[in-house]
Amino acid sequence: MTREKSSYAVQTVEKALDILETLTDESRHATLPYLAEKLDLSRNKAFRLLATLESKGLVERDETSGVYRLGISSVELAQRLLNSTSLIRHAHPIMEKLARKHDEAVYIAVLKGDEVLFLDMVDCEQAIKTAPLVGRRFPFFSNAAGKAIRALESTDLLDRFLKKRGRNGGSFDPAVLQQELKAVRERGVAVDFDGLGEGIVSVAVAVRDYAGKVIGALTLLGPSFRMMASRMENEIIPSLREGAEILSMKFGYAKL
Repeated sequence: MTREKSSYAVQTVEKALDILETLTDESRHATLPYLAEKLDLSRNKAFRLLATLESKGLVERDETSGVYRLGISSVELAQRLLNSTSLIRHAHPIMEKLARKHDEAVYIAVLKGDEVLFLDMVDCEQAIKTAPLVGRRFPFFSNAAGKAIRALESTDLLDRFLKKRGRNGGSFDPAVLQQELKAVRERGVAVDFDGLGEGIVSVAVAVRDYAGKVIGALTLLGPSFRMMASRMENEIIPSLREGAEILSMKFGYAKL
């Protein structure tokens, strides 16, 4: 007799993972009553799950407000997982140099389906800076990283995506996006304004492997008042291009 894979799932484990996932997005109001209601649990069961996670250091509770947040063990576990990937291992030193040089946040991002996932980050020391995006996903057309990656994919894949979005309705103009991606292909760099939030500018250059396949994008983010056109053209874009070329070479890519 065959069974669906989901029938083997342990509900208690699923709920514990649901708690951790919820805390990654909503930690400001994550009290016991809030979590119990959101995850459709009794307060008693939610408390027991939280107590178990807390004993393992995966969550922490603020004694004053009663708000739960991810614990240090969750952060360490996530970091070990991230560091195990070769892309992040090779990219991080390059990101550190770029972040120090320009004093802006630098990311490595990859495409997952039609979304961009921000994998790793080196932050800047500016007083005013963008909120961390590690672990978050965004539609590829909303940011420079997604456009830098998508622009270099086959036109057939892009055409199919645009047709699908056109049938389902989309938040962008396909013709405008096509022209934008064409410009990205020609320049080798993508620049996006406000796609990740009002006043946020993202700049990205694609990273390739030995076969020429795009495997990610080096991305720099900053507030618009610091991202002047002259600074981007003369300082940031040349640095990102150089960094992406060095990183691509680590994966065996040889520019013709």
